[in-house]
Amino acid sequence: MKKITIFGKPGSGKSVLSQKMALATGIQLHQLDSIYYKKSGVPLSKGEFNAIHDDILANECWIIDGLGPISAFKRRLEAADTLIYIDLPYLTCYWLVTKRLFKSFYEKPIGWPDGSSVVQGTINSFKTLRLCPTFWNKQFLEQLNTQTSSTKSLHVIKSISELEQFCKSTLISN
Repeated sequence: MKKITIFGKPGSGKSVLSQKMALATGIQLHQLDSIYYKKSGVPLSKGEFNAIHDDILANECWIIDGLGPISAFKRRLEAADTLIYIDLPYLTCYWLVTKRLFKSFYEKPIGWPDGSSVVQGTINSFKTLRLCPTFWNKQFLEQLNTQTSSTKSLHVIKSISELEQFCKSTLISN
């Protein structure tokens, strides 16, 4: 496990898992939301993002949390040796996005870009969740399974309890 990509729907626990994995493994973490958005909350240009993203992929070890532009996501899937797809049920993700909003009144959410509005981010997360079935679906999972070679490891996490167990096993094994 040297090149790890963690992806899934908004509110699925990617940032929490990626931080725990980075602490457990010592591998540098790159949270795409913090890279993609400037301090003002405005996104980088596609060229700026791709340059940063490609520099990260050129490293020997990395953990990348998030989706980003689809073209970058596809390059990341090819480069990674470990794919972690958090595929929690939609209602769970809606609840976790809402919970993140309420907690943000007391503390900055894990992995949240500096200067970005949590309220606007929550609205964007709800909008994205509505669109997710067109991307995060059975066909996507089938493609992942067929594209994952013997040199890659694929982990699909389908529940909060599986996510918690994966976190514990990652912390224990490292």
